[in-house]
Amino acid sequence: MSLDVPPKLLEQAEQGEVDEAEFVDCVRDSLPYAWNLVAALATQLRVDGGAFADNQVPPATETERGQLLRALASDAIRGSMERHFGVKLAFQNCHRVAVFPIEGLDEDRYAKFTSIRGQLLNQSPTLRDC
Repeated sequence: MSLDVPPKLLEQAEQGEVDEAEFVDCVRDSLPYAWNLVAALATQLRVDGGAFADNQVPPATETERGQLLRALASDAIRGSMERHFGVKLAFQNCHRVAVFPIEGLDEDRYAKFTSIRGQLLNQSPTLRDC
């Protein structure tokens, strides 16, 4: 799963500095499933409050799964999404994404979610091939 990079954005990258807002637009347009999932979680976090908001529903298609993996596996994409939405992203498997608030980050909850123990407790035989 790759980004669909507009020629203008590629030209910026070739010349030096890239406008992050244009990069964010590229990510939103190229990876709509991942973008919409993170956007919905960020909204849920703002509306409901709490230590974090997370998704536990697997993607419906392999294309969606690929978009999510691509977005969260790339430091540049992940970082841009975190800055855009004002959240800290955490990822456990092919679909369990969580957003934590940057301001007032509950470091204990974040540490538990991203711990080895948290990873192991989030496994199941149905997720072996995801």
